Amino acid sequence: MDNRQQIIQTVQELSSPESYNLVYHKSTGDVPMPSVNALAKIVETIQEIIFPGYFGRDVVCHDTISFYTGVNVDKLFAMLSQQIQRGLLFDCQECKDLTKEKAAEMAEDIAVAFIKRLPYIRHMLSLDIQAAYNGDPAAKSYGEIIFCYPVIKTLLHYRTAHELLLLNVPLIPRIITEMAHSLTGIDIHPAAQIGEYFTIDHGTGVVIGATCIIGNHVQLYQGVTLGAKNFPLDENGNPIKGIPRHPIVEDDVIIYSNATLLGRITIGKGAVIGANVWVTHDVEANAKVLYTK
Repeated sequence: MDNRQQIIQTVQELSSPESYNLVYHKSTGDVPMPSVNALAKIVETIQEIIFPGYFGRDVVCHDTISFYTGVNVDKLFAMLSQQIQRGLLFDCQECKDLTKEKAAEMAEDIAVAFIKRLPYIRHMLSLDIQAAYNGDPAAKSYGEIIFCYPVIKTLLHYRTAHELLLLNVPLIPRIITEMAHSLTGIDIHPAAQIGEYFTIDHGTGVVIGATCIIGNHVQLYQGVTLGAKNFPLDENGNPIKGIPRHPIVEDDVIIYSNATLLGRITIGKGAVIGANVWVTHDVEANAKVLYTK
């Protein structure tokens, strides 16, 4: 068999339903799935809206900020509506009653509801910036935190994705947080619940699971894992989805680098978890868990 025949045979194998059934996406109503590139532009636009003058237009003054914000919000509405429509249809391939037109109408309503949350997202990020600044003696200004610190880039993605998830937007929230994961090495599931004044120093290698609940004024360091132990299986041997399986971290907790906390445990208010420890049990308020040799 010559090279050409081998290529033809391989194409035939790749084109057989047995080969592609598990990995094939059939669009609903000829609407493509959400675009990663378009979602990256959406996050960039949100970043420009939240942090005017730091990103996007080089100079934004008080006299023009309303016009500048309006243009960006209008652009955001159009882009986000389109991507949410795609996400709705992607998640509902077997739905017979969800047409392109109905999905487009739903997407616009959701996009407006999200845009109304932008002041709240800005407020939460402002508190996160203060937490990062006050938690790092090396920080020179809030501007340095906004422009340079990976935790703020990650939290911009997370807080955006979390609000979209609360609005029942499928797929897109996970794509957005995975963008931040690729950029910063910080992996936060969009379903995690994180309170105000939150920061991660350095950040690389941090993992925060889907059912994790984090209170206010919590500080993590690099390499921290808030993960799950082995999850239970049903009678057919399949993993049981949707059960709480990640830690609850109460207010004013500090967790130092490379600590691993697993399972639905509670870390009490004001506790300190030292570096390189393995915790699978509840920790009382104000307690210290330290590695000792």
